[in-house]
Amino acid sequence: MKRTVFQTITDLLVIALGAALFALSVTLLLDPYGIVPGGVTGIAMLLCALFPVLPLGMTVLVLNIPLFLLGWRLLGHRFLLYTGFGTLVCAVLIDGFARLPLTVDTEPLLAGVFGGLLMGAGLGLVFLKGATTGGSDIIARLLKIPLPHIQIGKLMLAFDGCVVVAAGFVFGSVNHMLYAVITLFIGAKTLDGILYGLNVERLAFIISDRVSDIVEAISARLGRGVTLLHGEGAYTGRERKIVLCAVKRQQITDLKNLVRESDPAAFIILTEANEVLGEGFTDYDKGL
Repeated sequence: MKRTVFQTITDLLVIALGAALFALSVTLLLDPYGIVPGGVTGIAMLLCALFPVLPLGMTVLVLNIPLFLLGWRLLGHRFLLYTGFGTLVCAVLIDGFARLPLTVDTEPLLAGVFGGLLMGAGLGLVFLKGATTGGSDIIARLLKIPLPHIQIGKLMLAFDGCVVVAAGFVFGSVNHMLYAVITLFIGAKTLDGILYGLNVERLAFIISDRVSDIVEAISARLGRGVTLLHGEGAYTGRERKIVLCAVKRQQITDLKNLVRESDPAAFIILTEANEVLGEGFTDYDKGL
């Protein structure tokens, strides 16, 4: 479906905000304390530590060019445009923030924790709009193609972990390596929370003798579709219909109330659904 100019502008603004959060985490919290966040950014930090004349942001940009071209070939033109924008904004802001009188005086552990939160939040916003900031983000999306059952945050965590271990050997500092592990873990959890956690809905299985009343109430009062499953009581051998319904979290109380009103003896099983895709919920995005 062709995107409107307004949708494109909105996407770019969200990508810019995410890139700014990522750049802020690197400039304010990670780089000053020698915490390598893995990926291409981590490799760039190692190079800048060895060659201080190199600007970190531009080094990140140069290192991303091969991955950027590879991602373009496999992930499409829109990915190229959005990722190019996100990578450029991130690189420019890293060097731009470094020139500002911005400092944070804290403990390395706190820097790692909150750096991971900012980094994960920034990447989450960028990923939501079908882009990346380059580096391990691109690699994670490429790995997502043959490994669709693994969440992006976990793919990034595996790759970035290798860079962190290498950085620990280069700097000879176990403490900084452990700080980086904490940063990556929190960043991955935050990223997955934004991409998947916000979509945690509830799945209800309802067993009742008044199925028709419950189905009618769900449709009329909650506006949700219902699927009927055919089951059989293991003890009685009696065939029964089971109501299957996906609802939003804020509708759980209403669902319980209407089921109780329709059949006080009904049996309800509620479980979490990490993703509910389709009409009335989240649009399907193959990239995530």
